[in-house]
Amino acid sequence: MTPERWIVEASYALACGLPGGTVEALASAILACPAGSLRSEVARRIAHHEHRDLALAFVDRWREESGEIDARTVAVAIQTAAHAERAHRDSQSVEPIWTGPDAGVVPFRRTEQAILQVLDAARTRITLVSFAVYKIPNVAKALVKAAGRGVRLTVVVETPDRIEGQGEYSTIRALGQEVAGCSTVYFWPQENRTVGENGKVGILHVKCAVADGEWMFLSSANLTRQAFTINMELGMLVRGGSMPSRVERQFDQLVHDGHLREI
Repeated sequence: MTPERWIVEASYALACGLPGGTVEALASAILACPAGSLRSEVARRIAHHEHRDLALAFVDRWREESGEIDARTVAVAIQTAAHAERAHRDSQSVEPIWTGPDAGVVPFRRTEQAILQVLDAARTRITLVSFAVYKIPNVAKALVKAAGRGVRLTVVVETPDRIEGQGEYSTIRALGQEVAGCSTVYFWPQENRTVGENGKVGILHVKCAVADGEWMFLSSANLTRQAFTINMELGMLVRGGSMPSRVERQFDQLVHDGHLREI
């Protein structure tokens, strides 16, 4: 691989893995600082340790393998890659997701695959909402893995204790202690709900996962093994556009206003 090609590919990989502001901070440091003080300046400008490590690894490899490429060219490559990635994120894509009988008309990806893609894509935050939670080992592993790389986890469930008519079980146990231990878990208290004409309160019937305000999976499927395997479920996977961030902000506001309570 030529030095020029490495700069192009490494710049794009960096833009995909870092927030836009962090990429701009790196480009500014490269433009402003002489080689001898660049590492310390990058460390000063980028506070998040994982983001800082990625930026410093880029700087080190540039110097070792492509040192003949001047700082201005490298900074422009990084900024161009960041612009391209931002434009890609802003252009919304929507994909239907299906679990159930195969009609052979259109090949769909399945529910669990889509939700795992959202969780694995998260870099800073995940909001996960479900009416029912039961036996979801792959989702639990993905959540713990996300927490391990510094992702903030917000989980919203119908109730911490049970779903009426579906047996007594603990939502916290169903999530798993590892997930509960690295997440902030909320529920919708009965006293905060509207009562219908039949005297019954409303239920939290939402099933969605949002990552970084960029990815959203919205589905009829609960977080249960049955929903992932034998039910007929339909959802959509959204990347980019304003929809994921708007849904994320909706739940943030519900927490802020006290509609949802931390368990």
